[in-house]
Formats: sequence, C-alpha cells, structure tokens
Amino acid sequence: MFATRFSEGPVQVLSTDRRGGISVGPYESLNLGDHVGDDREAVRENRRRVFEPEGVRPVFLSQVHGTRVVDAAAVVGEEEADGSVCREEGVACVVMTADCLPVVLWSKDFEVVAAAHAGWRGLVDGVIEATVQAMGGNPEELVAWLGPCIGPERFEVGPEVREQFLARDPEADACFGASPWHPQERFVADLHGLARQRLARLGVMEIRGEERCTYAEEEFFSYRRDGVTGRMATAVWIERRE
Repeated sequence: MFATRFSEGPVQVLSTDRRGGISVGPYESLNLGDHVGDDREAVRENRRRVFEPEGVRPVFLSQVHGTRVVDAAAVVGEEEADGSVCREEGVACVVMTADCLPVVLWSKDFEVVAAAHAGWRGLVDGVIEATVQAMGGNPEELVAWLGPCIGPERFEVGPEVREQFLARDPEADACFGASPWHPQERFVADLHGLARQRLARLGVMEIRGEERCTYAEEEFFSYRRDGVTGRMATAVWIERRE
C-alpha cells in the first residue's frame, strides 16, 4: 500500500503505490483518484483504507497543473488548487500523481506542513515557490521531500518545454538531455533535478527523497505508460499531540 511511510517528530508523511485497494481493471487496485473513470464507491473505500487508520482528515484537491495554494484546514469539498499548507493537527495535505512529482515540505519546528503537485507545467510556473511562500517564515528552516515521479530516462518532452524552463533559469539546462528516441527533435527532462534547483534557489537546502520512476516500476500508476490509469496519493500532516 505504501511506497513510503515515515515520521519526523509529529510530522507524518506517506506516499502510496497501487497495491492494497479494491479497484479493478486499469485502476487496480489502490486508485485514489475520483476523476479518472473508476467506480466512486471503490475510490471511497480505497481512501478510507489509507487514511482512516491514520486518524486524519485528508484534504484532496481538484488539481489543474497550476500554482494556487490553499489552507487545507479551511477547505470544504475539493478546491481547485495544486498545493496546500496546514498548521492544524490531524489535517492532511494531499496531492495525487501518476507521473507528476509530489513535493512535501515541513518546517523544522514542526509548526507547518505543505504538499505540492509538480508536473512540468506547475514546476515551470512556480508551484513550489508559491507553496514555500504560503508556508511563511525562512525557507532555510524548511525540509523538502520529493516523491516518486516519471524518471529522466522516460520523460520525453518537446523543445518548447525546455525553452520555458531556460527562460526562467538557464541552469535548468543541466536537467535536460537529448531524447534517445528522437535525439534531434526532443529532450528528456529530470523533474527531481528541476525541483531541487528551484528549492535550492529559494534557500531550501535540506532536500530528501526517493528518485523512483513511476513509469519503470509497475507497482506505480503511470499515465505516460498506461494512458487510462489510477492515481497515487502523497500526504503530510501534523500528528495530534496530547
């Protein structure tokens, strides 16, 4: 069920894979996305299996590859956003992915947590920057964790994607290489590397993560690999303290 599950002080982080649920077909088995064509009752049960044992209220977003960041504790239903922050205990910031990069952040004093959905569009437009800004305080006092996403050996993009990143930061060129399939026309991109660059520029120097590829590893959902597929969840919250 969990590709990753860890805690640091009262901060809890989990990232699911596709195992441990009840969905069938291309959504097998732990699909947590209710917008991809799966049976909604199955999705509801899958979400319950992940979050009910944790004793938290998960806050899912209607993700649009943008840069809007909301306060998870104030969300009712699902708001259109690609990042959330929270200072309240027992409320989980959640992002869903199936190749995009989930970015988790928390303050070293454990007072604020955040999660961002960072596909290439969100990355280039500044979803990480917007999330860090919404957290407030000194970026040097933040810790970042980067979850599984499509790896640089698999993530082929057009020249216009590379050009958008270079227009904002010429150093982003280090995160692009020639496509092994179309070397004269297209590129492969390193989402983990691009996120690390953005975080470092902001002053977030403690960056952790697992550079696992959702396309290459079959226990993950991958939109690029499968087309019709489910979604994983990455969540962070502050555990209730007595």
